Amino acid sequence: MKIAVSSSERDLSAQIGPRFGRCAYFVIVETDDMSFEVFNNESIALGGGAGIQAAQFVASKGAGAVLTGNCGPNAVQTLGASHVEIFVGQSGTVKEAIEKYKRGDMTSTKAANVADHYGMGGGGMGRGMSVGRGSGMGKGMGRGMGQGMGQSMGAATQAGSDQSEPAPLSKEAELKQLKDQANEMHKQIEALEASMNALEKT
Repeated sequence: MKIAVSSSERDLSAQIGPRFGRCAYFVIVETDDMSFEVFNNESIALGGGAGIQAAQFVASKGAGAVLTGNCGPNAVQTLGASHVEIFVGQSGTVKEAIEKYKRGDMTSTKAANVADHYGMGGGGMGRGMSVGRGSGMGKGMGRGMGQGMGQSMGAATQAGSDQSEPAPLSKEAELKQLKDQANEMHKQIEALEASMNALEKT
């Protein structure tokens, strides 16, 4: 069976990404032999709909379950429609989560554990990162990625949200994973800039 895990890095020792729709990577593991594939999360820079796009992507790869930290209602609905089981509140490494799943130590859910658009309120980080990038593409990309990276306290204070939202990860674990994601974002931005510079010189 294939399991999709939101991840901050590209291997089994990576920390689980705390946000399903805005993680850096998806590690898709075959539980029979622990072989795996890694995919960039192309939805991370979207202004909206990241959870839906990410859910459609992992379903298209044949995943039968998703292990992640937090999952919003749109992603939960999309995964449910594709008959993909959802296991939220996960932390630690990708390998540890897979082993826990194989032992039967997890309980699936059909409900989101965070509000819609969780993590999108911190756009300021993206705007700060994109200052002086010079090109429209750089500015737009930086802003979009920043929205995904922003912790946003909006999840707890969103207008009209009256549901209680559990905090499945400790502050320390959340902070570490955000730092990991920020570092990965910087790497991706540097790679994009290098590609653009190379194209400009040709």
